[in-house]
Amino acid sequence: MPSNVSSAERPTFPKRAVITGGMPYGNKNLHFGHIGGVFVPADFFARFLRDRIGSQNVVFVSGTDCYGSPIMEGYRKKVEGEGYDGTIVDYVSANHEAQLQALEAYGISLDLFAGSGLEPAKGFHEQLTAQVLRRLWERGYLHKMSTKQFYDVEAGQFLNGRQVIGRCPVKGCKSEKAYADECDLGHQFDPEELIDPVSQLTGTRPELRPVDNWYFDLPGFKDTLESLMDEWDVDPQVRPIVTKTVRESLAAPIIYVQNKFREAFDAVEESLPAHTLREATGNQQSFSVEFEDWEARDRARDQLEGAGVRFRTGKTLLPFRITGNISWGVPAPELEGTSGLTVWCWPESLWAPISFVQTALALDEQGSGTRFSSHDWRDWWCSDDAKVYQFIGQDNIYFYCVAQPALWEALDWGLFQDTPIANYHILFMNKKASSSGKIKPPMAAELLEHYTPEQLRCHWLSLGLDQKAVSFSPKPYDTSVSHRDKKTGEEVLVKDDPRVVDPALKESAFLSNIFNRLARSCFYGAQNACGGHLPTCDAADDVMEACERATLKYERFAHDFDAHGALAVAEAFARDANKRWGDESKAAKGDDDVYEAALANAFAALRTTTLLMHPAAPFGCEAICEHLAFSKDDFFSWDHAFQNPTQLSRALGEDPAEHALVELPPRFDFFPKHPEGR
Repeated sequence: MPSNVSSAERPTFPKRAVITGGMPYGNKNLHFGHIGGVFVPADFFARFLRDRIGSQNVVFVSGTDCYGSPIMEGYRKKVEGEGYDGTIVDYVSANHEAQLQALEAYGISLDLFAGSGLEPAKGFHEQLTAQVLRRLWERGYLHKMSTKQFYDVEAGQFLNGRQVIGRCPVKGCKSEKAYADECDLGHQFDPEELIDPVSQLTGTRPELRPVDNWYFDLPGFKDTLESLMDEWDVDPQVRPIVTKTVRESLAAPIIYVQNKFREAFDAVEESLPAHTLREATGNQQSFSVEFEDWEARDRARDQLEGAGVRFRTGKTLLPFRITGNISWGVPAPELEGTSGLTVWCWPESLWAPISFVQTALALDEQGSGTRFSSHDWRDWWCSDDAKVYQFIGQDNIYFYCVAQPALWEALDWGLFQDTPIANYHILFMNKKASSSGKIKPPMAAELLEHYTPEQLRCHWLSLGLDQKAVSFSPKPYDTSVSHRDKKTGEEVLVKDDPRVVDPALKESAFLSNIFNRLARSCFYGAQNACGGHLPTCDAADDVMEACERATLKYERFAHDFDAHGALAVAEAFARDANKRWGDESKAAKGDDDVYEAALANAFAALRTTTLLMHPAAPFGCEAICEHLAFSKDDFFSWDHAFQNPTQLSRALGEDPAEHALVELPPRFDFFPKHPEGR
């Protein structure tokens, strides 16, 4: 333990932890935003926690979201457009395998990357889904409602959510890509509110026809959510974007009417449910009408539509749809004689991490049984000494931070509320990119043709996505004009201009220069002066104090999910250590004892830098550990975080003078550059 810092001044960590990464849809491979915006930050924290509290106490899970209309639509297009002759399960399985390969290529250390509709998780997920729905129904929180669903008359079928596209009706939203009941920015609405709906199957305007489905009483948990937001407001681990977004959904039910429809509104106002009218002020183009609850607002909406009054609705809590009428989904249990429904993909994706943890624990129990400290999923999701950390994109805050907390409260299973870590978007060349939009992002696997995984991991972690949306601008993809060639007059693109520095390589310069140089100095110095063994003398007190300060500062940043700040600590510390080594090794001037003392200081700094950089650059750091001839469990454990290599060897019962290092070949690189030379 550190000598001059009390444990009370340090952040606390749970005994056990579950870490989840957002689930990618099973209709596509992963682009850079999936990896850089969610999985790399999640992996950074998972690796840090394994080092901090023990790998047996951390479960890191995610998986392919196998069900739902996006997958059905992707499969339909592949069959009709490409002549694909596999089943929908084949289609999802192939995408799942491609996603898994991409994650593995970037060193994402998931304990399980499952598939909600694929074995071995499929059975666990179906069983849990049935338990959840029955429990909600028994406790009176599921209500059967007849709502309207789009029907394509020409195609003769009901349309799933992604087979209808229009404009978002939510006030203030400018999305031109909205589906049946949600837009691509995450806003929720009823199908009848969608503006200018068009069937993706025939290009015609679909009709709305009534269907029965089960809905969760989300509005009934407004007080619960408001109290939770008060807690999250003062929780340093919860980002302000989360509570800001959730509170927008807790607004009163309001309809906004353009001023030009005021006369038509006045004609029917007396027949509307009780409401409060607020006049437009200043340059506002609309006045607002607030209702007591969503049901009153919806009754008023029907009346206004009948009177020819155009309007938009504001955000508010609405019943959360649980089931749907599409064939490709988790079967819903029969309730009140209603059967043949499937569960909408969003609700079941919220409890999928639980079924994935159940799967991971069961697989371990069937095998060695030693990977995890408990095989009871409740010890991970319901115990007072455990926590769940869910890494998500900001578009998914509504589901994970509004719907999920209410569901957990309604189930009354003792599920504690998770800690959501919501990142802003990674932009591409300063614009929002989407695999289904106009600006196509590079795929994650494709980027590895230009960069190493650790170059990209460190770059993405340093972007500071906890603060704002930041652009990823890799030089090989930058087709903007750098300048005109003076001789030919032709335009030279940035990607072809050798004078332009690649912004994506800023952080890798630290890896390949500063960090790599420090490691080489230690190993080559020990091979020359210590017979290939560790220095036998201890590092200087001021060096150990600097190691301690850096470690504790890094710990605080990591606890608060600030990877940018944590890596800045490690880099500044290593730069200082490198400079000290340069000064001290020169000052030794042939004095073996002085040189060994300088080497002991450098090894202490290398140990600290390697420990701190391990979550970000695991491949190179583990190579350093291997050459130091320590087991990874011992070397990266924070039980030994304040010991230099010489002290660590003694703590493990070894004589430092006999602790042989693995010989380092000449000009060895722990953090090699990409073959392209980048």
